[in-house]
Amino acid sequence: MTSNRVVVTGVGMITPVGINAESTWQGFVQGRSGLGPLTQIDPSPFHSKVAGEVKGFDPAAHFKPKDIRKTDRFVQFAVVASQEAQKDAGLDISKEDPYRIGVLVGSGIGGLRVIEEQHKILLEKGADRVSPFLIPMLIVNMAPGQISISLGIKGPNVCCATACATGSNAIGDAFRIIHRGEADLMFAGGTESCITPLGFGGFDAMKALSTHNADPATSSRPFDATRNGFVMGEGCGVMLLESLDHALKRNAKIYAEIVGYGMTSDASHITAPDPSGEGAARCMILAMKDGNIRPEDVDYINAHGTSTPLNDKVETIAIKKALGEAIARKVKISSTKSMTGHLLGAAGGVEGVACVLAIRDGIIPPTINYKKPDPECDLDYTPNEAVKYPVKVTLSNSLGFGGHNACIAFRAFQD
Repeated sequence: MTSNRVVVTGVGMITPVGINAESTWQGFVQGRSGLGPLTQIDPSPFHSKVAGEVKGFDPAAHFKPKDIRKTDRFVQFAVVASQEAQKDAGLDISKEDPYRIGVLVGSGIGGLRVIEEQHKILLEKGADRVSPFLIPMLIVNMAPGQISISLGIKGPNVCCATACATGSNAIGDAFRIIHRGEADLMFAGGTESCITPLGFGGFDAMKALSTHNADPATSSRPFDATRNGFVMGEGCGVMLLESLDHALKRNAKIYAEIVGYGMTSDASHITAPDPSGEGAARCMILAMKDGNIRPEDVDYINAHGTSTPLNDKVETIAIKKALGEAIARKVKISSTKSMTGHLLGAAGGVEGVACVLAIRDGIIPPTINYKKPDPECDLDYTPNEAVKYPVKVTLSNSLGFGGHNACIAFRAFQD
């Protein structure tokens, strides 16, 4: 069987911190919060009144008016971030075999906004007024579908939906496709935009959201003793994966190499992580084994770090089990969700990009809003300020509702 090495050659991001990869990354390095008061919908019915909203994104700058009417915001994010990754990689698709380029971009929830809007029209105006574009606007696979149309690529075209693990599973599965020789290049990541009355209301009803409403910028507090929920966000993170041989042939710049991928299931609870942390720990162990990485090789872990009381405690337990407690206490960890909020299906895509840029620049982004240590979260979470550090190996963790666990291992490229 073919066994290709796989590298990252392009990145694209749209987040509450910035509307492209570089502005987002510089915001991470500066420890800049992208969180603020909830404005996209009326906050009055909800206990939580804060969100991580993307600011300054203008669809008209990227799409024709008729195409805007046919695409949901989560799809628009995916197309624009993928185009950024293509440009960043210096990839001229007209010179490539389009059947050797694919897309694997997922979404945890998809087009909830258009579902709500069109359901209201159905009830108030009748079935004949429902948009004929409703179905292709709401289905989650339309993100990779529209990416392939916009870029003219005809290889594998796949979507995954594993809740908050979506972005990492998409990257890992795309890594496998190239590793097996089924494609030369894959656009991979996650996208999400479902800050709607129903979406926000559902998480609010679960009491999963932060209620630190007085100071929205500090409302996401991963690993801090005063954390009381995540902040719902939106955005997209996409990276261009490429077989090493193909990247070298076209003299592409290489951010990092993907060397390992692990995935497990907690088989425990529909929303809560397994309190033992066994599933998440096993996932990290599998990613390290796949990448021939020893625990002591790991320099940085971008944690799932949602800012919920249970997740952060369990992830801390899992890291200790995966690396061994002595090594776990030495490794640098951070949660960029402290700045973006929880981007749901897009989280793993954005956090994977953060890992490769940490390798590129030798900088570990901080966990901001970390003020009061929690005795049950007692590792080095890189509090409040970025740290310069020669990052060679990173792990990116994603843990989703339904017990989905995914971990990607990145290594600094060495020919």
